[in-house]
Amino acid sequence: MKTQLVAGIFAGATLVGAAAQAQQTITAVHAFPETLIYTQSFLAFVEAVNEAGEGVIQIEVRGGPEAIGTFQQPDAVRDGIVDMVYTPGSFYGGALPEKDALVASNLTAIETRENGGIALIDQLHRERMGVMYLGWFDSGVCYNLWTRNEPTFDADGNLEVDGLRLRGNAVYNAFFTNYLGAQVIDLPTGEVYSALQNGVVDATGWTQIGLIDLRWNEFLNYRIEPCFFSTDLGVIINLDTWESLTPEAQTILQDVAIQHEINSVNALRERRDQDFAALAEQGMQVVELEGEARANYLRAAREETWARMRELMEANPAPSSDYDRLIELFFDANAD
Repeated sequence: MKTQLVAGIFAGATLVGAAAQAQQTITAVHAFPETLIYTQSFLAFVEAVNEAGEGVIQIEVRGGPEAIGTFQQPDAVRDGIVDMVYTPGSFYGGALPEKDALVASNLTAIETRENGGIALIDQLHRERMGVMYLGWFDSGVCYNLWTRNEPTFDADGNLEVDGLRLRGNAVYNAFFTNYLGAQVIDLPTGEVYSALQNGVVDATGWTQIGLIDLRWNEFLNYRIEPCFFSTDLGVIINLDTWESLTPEAQTILQDVAIQHEINSVNALRERRDQDFAALAEQGMQVVELEGEARANYLRAAREETWARMRELMEANPAPSSDYDRLIELFFDANAD
């Protein structure tokens, strides 16, 4: 009887231990400071996962660039130093040139999830980087050029960039240099405020939202329309980590990510309208390219980016690389 009692206690302790170990935890970092709207969007996703995944899966956020440098984060996920990162694909574009399909897209995650575009991007992430692409967040927001001084145009209405100290980065440099002919100064997001303050740059590309969060509106006075490109913000997960998760944990992560793709499109469009109204009230002026100059500007943004993608894909093909298929899935010619 004593033996049976001991065995029962041991079995009960084993079950309790197994239950305690059932919840899995993964670590995450984000590319931008916590105060930025995009980071807030990611943290809302984390909160939704942790609520839906209680007892099954939790995400532990380790911080942003202060924890792991912005451009080191994708490698940190690939190498298993951290399990998850929320970052633009352009920040690891050297490893995954196909991210330009998202940059030049005129669709959102909603359409590309449905048509198989995101599944293809996921497969390419697995092949090229050993990571899983969980979702394309905060899509449907495009970029503008923002300037300190009133922009000037040539006789044909094209934007003049001579003398413009233009901040660049990997997202839009092909467009800025190959079409606009600008000499860009590459700077990470965290250094742009001081660069504007000190006159190192007097213009930058940036998305339609977030300028106020970053306080760049203290120096920038003009927004040039039309907007171009799309944000390419997404979440990647170390593939070994993903495969170690229980099917239930994987389902929770994927279901919440898909819902957040939808939610973020709607929330950020509303935020864009709010930001534009606030900037206008502060004196931000809008300058429009028109006619053929406008059409050429938009076409060049897209085609220069596609050309960069094609060149890099051909130089380093992956099994699932398919230029024409990517264009088909991420661009609707009838939507422009």
